[in-house]
Amino acid sequence: MSAKQLEQAAQATKTAFVFPGQGSQKVGMLAELAEQFSGVQETFAEASQAVGFDLWHIAQSGEGLNQTEFTQPVLLTASIALWRVWLELGGVAPKYLAGHSLGEYSALVASGAMSLGDAVKLVHLRGQLMQSAVPAGQGAMAAILGLEDAKVIELCAQVEGSVDAANYNAQGQVVIAGDKDAVEAVMASAKENGGKAIALPVSVPSHCALMKPAAEQFATALEQTAIEMPTIPVIQNVGAEIATDVAQLRQALTAQLYQSVQWTKTMQYLQDQGIQYIAECGPGNVLANLAKRLPNIEKAFPLDTKVRMEDALNAILVAEGKIA
Repeated sequence: MSAKQLEQAAQATKTAFVFPGQGSQKVGMLAELAEQFSGVQETFAEASQAVGFDLWHIAQSGEGLNQTEFTQPVLLTASIALWRVWLELGGVAPKYLAGHSLGEYSALVASGAMSLGDAVKLVHLRGQLMQSAVPAGQGAMAAILGLEDAKVIELCAQVEGSVDAANYNAQGQVVIAGDKDAVEAVMASAKENGGKAIALPVSVPSHCALMKPAAEQFATALEQTAIEMPTIPVIQNVGAEIATDVAQLRQALTAQLYQSVQWTKTMQYLQDQGIQYIAECGPGNVLANLAKRLPNIEKAFPLDTKVRMEDALNAILVAEGKIA
């Protein structure tokens, strides 16, 4: 399907695609689909050639899979492999794309805004810069559940050290990030205020002020990367809005490193635009499960196995009136 055909098809649908971020990786991801569709390993080979190491081996063996600099290109490649399989099977072209954190790069590749090769090189560097910005063991992230967003922000402001609301994932679900001691202090305060707090197993504290030095370095690489306006609109994390030009798109990608992921607002935007079906294009089903909680979303589908892919294809084609 050409870029123009994709753009035209996308306008006549009530479906959006979302792409997951770090944390969705799992050893052996897409192995079953790779046996059925040669495009999966071809996509991994293309991306591996760009970064100079074997992404499929990392995905299947788990060696280095949880190191940020390797996690990010592997996940991006897995998402694009699924996207290509979806199109190959005649899946509906979505009206909008959005990605959670790292997933924003997957959305931009799917939209034609940047090549897979350029994107995997970018996110490999992104992971390296994030990893080096905060020494191992000094940063942390935690999910705060059951409190209003404003309360979480207030608790972050009350503790010593650097800690910020990093991801607004859903109503009553905010992820915080920052100095390890400050994060632990907010976790304790959250529990005292009737919320729950869960430490997240991550190697870097993303989307917080500690990432500003990384963002400054990353901006240079972004400027040197060829980027075009997306064929299918991409809702970006920082403002939960669609960029009007490439400069704004680059700026939002830089700010994304140290500003919050506005996922709650992103999903509200999709609902406001009449989106009824969500497909999660990547390993796992975290974003699909979040979408199922929304009042105007009729169905949300993960796509990471053959059965899930076929279920989503058929259900969306029927719902959209493409087949009886």
